[in-house]
Amino acid sequence: MTITTCIFDAYGTLFDVSAAARQAAEEPGRDALKARWADLSQHWRAKQLQYTWLRAVTGDHTDFWQVTQDGLDWALEATSLDGDDDLRQRLLDLYWELEAYPEVPKMLDTLKSAGFKTGILSNGAPEMLAGAVQSAGIDDVLDHVLSVESVGIFKPHARVYDLVRDAFGVEKPSVLFVSSNGWDAGCAAAYGFRTAWVNRSDEPIDRLPGRPDHVLTDLTTIPDLAQS
Repeated sequence: MTITTCIFDAYGTLFDVSAAARQAAEEPGRDALKARWADLSQHWRAKQLQYTWLRAVTGDHTDFWQVTQDGLDWALEATSLDGDDDLRQRLLDLYWELEAYPEVPKMLDTLKSAGFKTGILSNGAPEMLAGAVQSAGIDDVLDHVLSVESVGIFKPHARVYDLVRDAFGVEKPSVLFVSSNGWDAGCAAAYGFRTAWVNRSDEPIDRLPGRPDHVLTDLTTIPDLAQS
């Protein structure tokens, strides 16, 4: 079946989740953060994801903004940067304005020019996603921005992937789903989407029932894959 729709995870796929800590570390007076920002960012992202999975299993849902704050608090303590309320608030403020990866605008423009439908499917809360999309200047090249908040459970639950079919009215094999999370790409493949994993860190493929159809290092070739 021909691909008609390209759907992207947001955080880590379109938007650089390391950008908040990296930008804050470059600001004057952030010497302690400058030495530890990479570790902080890694811990923050890991806990953010872990908390989504645990809440999905326990049924104790909250929105992604709360999970993001909880993950940051753990990461700040783990890197001995806790207790600085100004730093905490600055990092959270920057998370609403995450930088898009450099290839994102052109890639999305190319897809739209070729006639593809495009969208985001994310754990992010609607307000968070709106802020990131607007900050990146890509709102005019996205048909839908879909959040798990409409179903009340995080990825990789099948009800989340169902949102794409409901919004776009498409069959599963006509969707190319793109994520930088190996587990997300694998679970989406098991669901029935065609998938591309953006493996920016050269990690092994997750041992899951589904495996991504394509493994990439960035998003540059997505338009070519969609048309192949």
